[in-house]
Amino acid sequence: MGEIVGAGLVSHVPTIMTPDEDRLEIYDGKDTTLIKGLERIRKEVLDVLKPDAVIVFDTHWATLIEFIVTSHERRTGKFTSEELPRGMSQVPYDLKGDPELALLIEREVNGVGTRCTAIDDPYLPINYGTVNVAHHLKKDEAWLSVGVCMSADANDYLSVGEGIRCAIEKSDRRVVLLASGSMSHTFRPFRDISIGKYEAANPEFVFSAEAREADYERLAWFKEGNHAAVIDTMGDYYRHRPEGGFGHYLMMVGALGARNCRAKGRQFSEYENSVGTSQVHVWFDRPEDGWNGLDNNES
Repeated sequence: MGEIVGAGLVSHVPTIMTPDEDRLEIYDGKDTTLIKGLERIRKEVLDVLKPDAVIVFDTHWATLIEFIVTSHERRTGKFTSEELPRGMSQVPYDLKGDPELALLIEREVNGVGTRCTAIDDPYLPINYGTVNVAHHLKKDEAWLSVGVCMSADANDYLSVGEGIRCAIEKSDRRVVLLASGSMSHTFRPFRDISIGKYEAANPEFVFSAEAREADYERLAWFKEGNHAAVIDTMGDYYRHRPEGGFGHYLMMVGALGARNCRAKGRQFSEYENSVGTSQVHVWFDRPEDGWNGLDNNES
């Protein structure tokens, strides 16, 4: 039987792809902690867990009438961002896929009542929510991406996670889940950004004190393993516009048991700003008694 062996909320902020000299200028001489954080996740976590597959919940891939999971044998090419082509241009990527697992996900997510389709079209675009984190974390694992659906609500996302957990359990794969995106996600006005204001990592530059405090509250709940509190207060958190409707986190935690998940988070970076948006890496280790406090025989 397959299992989820680890999960993380990770930042894919474009500056993690920026040359050192340019990045230090953006950050006023004090570098981001996000790159070192990804390096630590690779060395201290992924190299230990040795997963067969990584599933990325990618907030930069917005679908409309269904959830989509990539089912390619391999995705390879060069990526240029339509959003930031000056900073992310012709980035090479080469990601092994897992069509069998993707088709299992399609079947099981549909089985819990949420529409999901596995797509292997060679012209399907890839997004930097996948490319950027894979650039720093990828080794020999299979990498699959799941998009966020613009018409979905929190319950839909949790349902997708439930279906993905069922699919993994029916496979023979050891899988890591990566919720790729930020927490509160409101950009500063164009005129401020264009003159370089609020680009440094200082969390005081996050869009508002209220958004920053809402993020801190949820980081504290992550540390406690209190995912029920995060889920139950989503209505309030939406005021701070979490990236992708926080769908990346909700799909991840849905796969880990939703409100029953007790996995405690540990930060692999500082909580940082990027032109008003929040950025952080938080890793959730599998508890000894299972993601929802049940041992393997009861889960």
